[in-house]
Amino acid sequence: MPLPLAPTDPIARRAVRRGSVGRGGPRRLRSVLAAVLLVLAGSAGLPTAGPAHAAPAVSYTNPLVNQRADPHIFRHTDGYYYLTATVPQYDRIVLRRATTLQGLATAAETTIWSRHTSGEMGAHIWAPEIHFINNRWYVYFAAGRTDDVWRIRMYVLENANANPLTGSWTERGRITTPWDTFSLDASTFVANGVRYLTWAQQEPGISTNSNVYLARMGANPWQITGTVTRLVVPTYDWETRGYRVAEGPAVIQRNGRVFLTYSASATDANYCLGMLSASATANLLDAASWSKSPSPVFASNAATGQYGPGHNSFTVSEDGQSDILAYHDRNYRDISGDPLNDPNRRTRLQKVYWNADGTPNFGIPVPDGITPVRLRSHDQSTSYIRHYDYRARLEPNVTNLADSQFRIVTGLAGGGTVSLESTNFPGYYLRHRGYALYVERNDGSTLFSADASFHRRSGLAASAGLSLEAQNFPGRYVRHRDGLLYLDALTSSAEHPSATFHLE
Repeated sequence: MPLPLAPTDPIARRAVRRGSVGRGGPRRLRSVLAAVLLVLAGSAGLPTAGPAHAAPAVSYTNPLVNQRADPHIFRHTDGYYYLTATVPQYDRIVLRRATTLQGLATAAETTIWSRHTSGEMGAHIWAPEIHFINNRWYVYFAAGRTDDVWRIRMYVLENANANPLTGSWTERGRITTPWDTFSLDASTFVANGVRYLTWAQQEPGISTNSNVYLARMGANPWQITGTVTRLVVPTYDWETRGYRVAEGPAVIQRNGRVFLTYSASATDANYCLGMLSASATANLLDAASWSKSPSPVFASNAATGQYGPGHNSFTVSEDGQSDILAYHDRNYRDISGDPLNDPNRRTRLQKVYWNADGTPNFGIPVPDGITPVRLRSHDQSTSYIRHYDYRARLEPNVTNLADSQFRIVTGLAGGGTVSLESTNFPGYYLRHRGYALYVERNDGSTLFSADASFHRRSGLAASAGLSLEAQNFPGRYVRHRDGLLYLDALTSSAEHPSATFHLE
């Protein structure tokens, strides 16, 4: 499921270079589009494994937390999300909780453990993860020594209290692996009733900074047992920029498969996500069971102003229906000095979508601000509004995900309207011209604002959906015909399904 880093529209690519819209002229017609975000709340629980599925829209605002890298978010059965992350001082482990993901942005933060003043666990406190195992809380983290800060190893803390922000944390010591070498980013997951540990380590005899490994967890969740399997050695160009790195493994399971993402290259704008996949019924300790994407699945994007996305974790939306990607990045490319000394990696959230073949689609790092949505057709339930060559269309299987994602913002014309801003072309909006719909750059004119503003109405064919009425052409609605979007005056109820959409 490799994704391109640049727009696929051939004309759009030229337009971005020129800073103009491209070949818009009187020959091309225009139309409208709009919608309003659904606010989600609901019950706990992980998404149920099954085929690629539709899930209601989610709404978060990025960045979630400034100056917090390597975010790990765990949703517990107590109704809380728990967030821990690397602080730029590399000197402590922090934890916060909230009943909603957005609530983590303003939740009080507690220091649950601080580095030692001498010896082991005295420097470079990195990438904590919190897990609940056998009715106890565990935090996995990496640390160096005060007298050798680059002697990075993996360690574990334990807390028996129901609320991990309280109670005492016991140091369970170091995770022992076959080699006493640079190691970090321990994470754990359960597949087919077996708990595994996955991590990154420098292996003697392999000229890389770190590879990704997998082993069964032992009787205690700070011990491994049995075979250690090497899953990833960085070899591709995108895995070896600056450093030869594969680190930060994270696992999500769905559709009968196990997907393991990992971070690659230096921690500047080159940082990106790779991915492995395996059948859920395979022997996960057999490296041959896993296939590796030849291209990054999530990478820097200059159009959205997001650089170096990586070191992710996975969680679920408040209603349990959507998978959520948590990760860090920066909103600028150029860094002075060592990127590890730059404090401005931020924790961010966005929804994971699923391709028709059951693989995850992360799209691109979305712009700062409110997260985008997709609009699914009511009567063609696997097809979405997307742009291609600036024309608004309805298509299934939009693997270039950002072409079908729009930020729903306050209408450019005001008056209680909404406008739809392109995700991969910020500043471009869906607007109508000659009763056809296009995505074009906002030129600041009154006409553009009117053409790009719409009233959200209850779905004409289903109240759970929405229909979009032109602000400046009352009675005309956005609908699809022959794979394209138009602004039509509907003449019968038979046309209502083609003018009804659902937010995802």
